Amino acid sequence: MTTQVDFSSPRIAILGGGPGGYEAAMVAASLGARVTIVERAGLGGSAVLTDVVPSKTLIATADLMTRVGEADELGVKFDVDGGDSTPRADLKHINNRVLELAHEQSNDIRAGLEHQGVEIVIGSGRLLDSNTIEVLTIDGTRTIEADAILLAVGAHPRELPTAKPDGERILNWAQIYNLDELPEELIVVGSGVTGAEFASAYNGLGSKVTLISSRDQVLPGEDTDAAKLLEGVFERRGVRVLSRSRAEAVERTDDGVKVTLGDGSVVTGSHCLVCVGSIPNTAGIGLEEAGVAVQESGHIKVDGVSRTTAPNIYAAGDCTGVFALASVAAMQGRIAIAHFMGDGVKPLKLNQVASNIFTSPEIASVGVSEADLASGKYQGDVVMLSLLSNARAKMRNTKDGFVKIIARKGSGTVIGGVVVGPNASELIFPISVAVTQKLHVDDVASTFTVYPSLTGSISEAARRLHVHM
Repeated sequence: MTTQVDFSSPRIAILGGGPGGYEAAMVAASLGARVTIVERAGLGGSAVLTDVVPSKTLIATADLMTRVGEADELGVKFDVDGGDSTPRADLKHINNRVLELAHEQSNDIRAGLEHQGVEIVIGSGRLLDSNTIEVLTIDGTRTIEADAILLAVGAHPRELPTAKPDGERILNWAQIYNLDELPEELIVVGSGVTGAEFASAYNGLGSKVTLISSRDQVLPGEDTDAAKLLEGVFERRGVRVLSRSRAEAVERTDDGVKVTLGDGSVVTGSHCLVCVGSIPNTAGIGLEEAGVAVQESGHIKVDGVSRTTAPNIYAAGDCTGVFALASVAAMQGRIAIAHFMGDGVKPLKLNQVASNIFTSPEIASVGVSEADLASGKYQGDVVMLSLLSNARAKMRNTKDGFVKIIARKGSGTVIGGVVVGPNASELIFPISVAVTQKLHVDDVASTFTVYPSLTGSISEAARRLHVHM
């Protein structure tokens, strides 16, 4: 017998309160659904409580210290009678602020959900079937029936068997905010986005940083020009990068840590931060019982509108392995609800996703990459402009950065771009609009920019691409 869904007020249950979950809940409530969201830690999930919000808050402080340290070149002097004017990071204060902001953001999200009538259940949930979630709360067990279920259970830091975090000297990215004192010598294992961001941040805060990379370059898989530029900045600022070096083991010593590399050499420091990826939180939540298929990695299989292999069950966020980005999780969640509710929906298009790496300088990208051109997947023309020629960059004493635009060969449509520099996360937006809306390079070139501004280099790059048409 088929259960009829009342689409004037369907019941939607969401397991997980991160961006994929709470964004979906807001959309569902606005469309008239009765929404219940189950979260075991706090609204916002790891993105708000232990990952994105905390790390970017920490990075904001490190970036300010970096800029203050370079202020002398702009003519800014710090005169302190009888003392040292060098800025110092008070890590206890910084981390207290980081965690306070994270909890404040979590509370704001909860208030917003409650205002829209979303029921919030704090507890651990698991699927009993494709329409039922069993939740273990502090008051006992509760069963939630739903017409549709969205799984947004996130992921947790991957651990190496030979590098178990102890929360004091050997840390993962969720534990590092427990430190009260700045690490004197921080070893970062893993040169992906998370490792590079923390290496950049702690270097800015004043730690002596060693970054261990098993690959040929920092940020493997990212734009090669951007990675090379960042490596040059790291070298100039004193970050020691060990390329093609695999960490085999991390051990605690009497006064610090030692990291044994694949060639038998040893690197010592005061602390070690292990950033070697994440594992989806999909074990033990009843996926098999509900008919939800997973990949070998444990990630939930989804299609372009976030459907799983089980009827009425959708999934969003890091647990799907699509892109480990809060923005993608939120989009997947919104798409899932729109699809179930019969609202207008377009499948997720990964070639339109804009992302940013919050190192100093920042690295933002969208759409087709030069690696895609090299592989023959796309045909395009590329222009890269250094920010050294940009008037606003000179005024700000910005030495490191560039703008890169990729246009489809023949048609001149903007299909990709990279921005490296201060606030690249903001500057990528006009290129992202151009990619999403399929604008011609002339459309970008003929749009007014403020003078002087960093966006002027985006317009100039587009003008130079006109020559190649």
